[in-house]
Amino acid sequence: MTFETIKLETGQPLAIITLNRPDRLNSVNAIMRKELMDAVDAIGCDSTTRALLITGAGKAFCAGQDLNERRRSPEARPPDLSRSLMDGYNPLVSRIKSLKIPVICAVNGVAAGAGANLAFACDIVIAKSSARFIQSFANIGLIPDCGGTWSLARKIGQARAIAWAMTGEAISAPKAETWGLVWHCYNDDEFARESLGFAHLLAQKPTRALAAIKHAVESAYQNTFIEQLELEAELQKSCGLSDDYKEGVQAFFEKRQPAFTGN
Repeated sequence: MTFETIKLETGQPLAIITLNRPDRLNSVNAIMRKELMDAVDAIGCDSTTRALLITGAGKAFCAGQDLNERRRSPEARPPDLSRSLMDGYNPLVSRIKSLKIPVICAVNGVAAGAGANLAFACDIVIAKSSARFIQSFANIGLIPDCGGTWSLARKIGQARAIAWAMTGEAISAPKAETWGLVWHCYNDDEFARESLGFAHLLAQKPTRALAAIKHAVESAYQNTFIEQLELEAELQKSCGLSDDYKEGVQAFFEKRQPAFTGN
């Protein structure tokens, strides 16, 4: 597959998507939204891919929506912004969250607006220490989208979510780590190596179990305690029937590292 605004690297077991409009700080236009959906769909259909890493080219991760795409004269009728959400952003973040493999976002620079919430739609966020996160929507009279209001309330709590969304303040990657938005910050000179190594580590893990972990944790928000216990039993049964469970136990008794296949 060839793309204009992103790069896609495949080769089992790790796939890498790089947002590739560095001259525009990787801001998102209609072409990028479509290409990201196509890339995620292709990865979802590839049984040999066991983890996905999303990052950005150049000095930014993603500056959010490319506002040049929405430039119009003051006399023009206001646009229906729900269309770009319903037709573009919402299907994209839904596809990312529904992948049956771990999705890691390596934030290499500023992540603003839709770019920040694209990162938070991923399973795990890691970041350069110099990176910044901005909920910039209120600065132009909008609300967080791309699932931002859902993600932020769950990750950092209602008080922080509302205050951050209302102020549009930029927060540093280390602060985002203390808030629970970021799993780990890496020094800038170590970031490329460490983020790739981290993604490869997850790509070697038991894929079915990782998918079950995603499903169980996300289900906990709406399940009762008893319902969650029942779901854990159901998922544990499925994992227990896998080749990876058999290999994991065998490796434990043989005092060696397991060689998981994802089956």
